[in-house]
Amino acid sequence: MSELRFSLADVAGVRFAVSPANETVMSMWALADPVRYAVHLPWIDRARATLGRPEVADRVRPLRELTRPHRWLPDFLTPAARPGAEITEQLDQIAVTPPDVVVQDLLATTPRGPLSPFGQALLADPRALLPQLVDAVRIWYDEAIAPDWTRMRALLDADVAYRAAQLAEGGAGRLFAQLHPSLRWLGDRVVSDDPFERDFDLRGRGLALNPSVFTDRRVLWNLLEDSLPAGAYPVRAVGTLWETVEAPPGDALARVVGAGRAALLHLLDTAATTTDLARRTGMSGGNVSQHLAALHAAGLVSRSRQGRHVLYRNTDAATVLVRASRGG
Repeated sequence: MSELRFSLADVAGVRFAVSPANETVMSMWALADPVRYAVHLPWIDRARATLGRPEVADRVRPLRELTRPHRWLPDFLTPAARPGAEITEQLDQIAVTPPDVVVQDLLATTPRGPLSPFGQALLADPRALLPQLVDAVRIWYDEAIAPDWTRMRALLDADVAYRAAQLAEGGAGRLFAQLHPSLRWLGDRVVSDDPFERDFDLRGRGLALNPSVFTDRRVLWNLLEDSLPAGAYPVRAVGTLWETVEAPPGDALARVVGAGRAALLHLLDTAATTTDLARRTGMSGGNVSQHLAALHAAGLVSRSRQGRHVLYRNTDAATVLVRASRGG
């Protein structure tokens, strides 16, 4: 197991952010093991076709070599993200990693096996080869992640809003108890049931938590004590990522309020953003906004702000209608 030791300053410094660099890097695991990541098969099919283009495969090779299955990732490749971070900012952060940190982070991954040929070359001359790795991450983001980033980002943002509400309502203890089944909050530390055997003293630096589409079984922590503390955890509702949802055929509620509004009411048992609803229904963002405005005016949907997000949810009146239409 691993332990993260908190001071009061660390508890106050718990924060959530979406990391496009994490998603770009960790997506390579799904390509290498499509059975384990079967939920992402629609994306995997497209990504494999992209990787089948020789000009992409050659430039992405450094990233593929550093993300082989069952290997630890060097910390510098998955930097702690700040709220609102964009891929260009994170690539710039990776690009200025000091050579001694690159070496230290690469050596920290070797307990899981020897470095790949590119990893060995990077270890020998980080100053010369780090730009190739940054270019590989940039190319893979542009080719494989960017076309679906709006969809991924909506799911990740919705998770951040949900976790922020948990933290506000129940404090750090409730947050970590519900973040993942492998975590336990023991008053001044988080115990993580994992094979990494890390022992971190956060030392007043706080903790960046990043929901991840491509993290599936446990929370993944930075390896080294000197790295900025961060963890990537599996995002909620990842099974909905590639879905489009419509009102059920013959839905009685759709005959009363219309198919679009009925589809939204069927999804709003739990809070969601406009972007998330657009992704899940296949409607445009403008269409969703118009339907939500009408449902809100009719007293069927409530809205609340969580940071920069506006969350929508069924009111009690809408819950009665939805249940009645389902035969409840």
